[in-house]
Amino acid sequence: MQKITTYLWFDNQAEEAANHYVSIFGDSRILEVTPMIVTFELEGQRFIALNGGPNFRFTEAISLYVDCESQEEVDELWAKLTADGGEDGSCGWLKDKYGLSWQIIPKALPRLLSDPDPARAERAMQAMLKMSKIDVKALEDAANG
Repeated sequence: MQKITTYLWFDNQAEEAANHYVSIFGDSRILEVTPMIVTFELEGQRFIALNGGPNFRFTEAISLYVDCESQEEVDELWAKLTADGGEDGSCGWLKDKYGLSWQIIPKALPRLLSDPDPARAERAMQAMLKMSKIDVKALEDAANG
């Protein structure tokens, strides 16, 4: 059991959102559903979704960071999370149809941004700043000059 659980406030779509997220990520499941609260896991991480009403909305002040193995994983998650009203953001960020912010980040990005050669890292950074969804090949090409 994890000690700290992310608690997400929805208007009235907690179960719908939980089912949507569970359908996107492997090793995910709904644990419990009540009229007010849905408890679910994504990739082993527990979340609680509340049907709390319209008083509060998600902001970019909190986001879910997804560490992606490949460009294919980035592309797949990006498409699924922006579907049906989600929005592209910048630098690997997006909002899903519920307004929740996600960072869909390939492992290559932090590796390139922390390259021991400052010029390579800077070229990768400048390329990333122009992207919405992260493109690993474009980052690598930029880093290589």
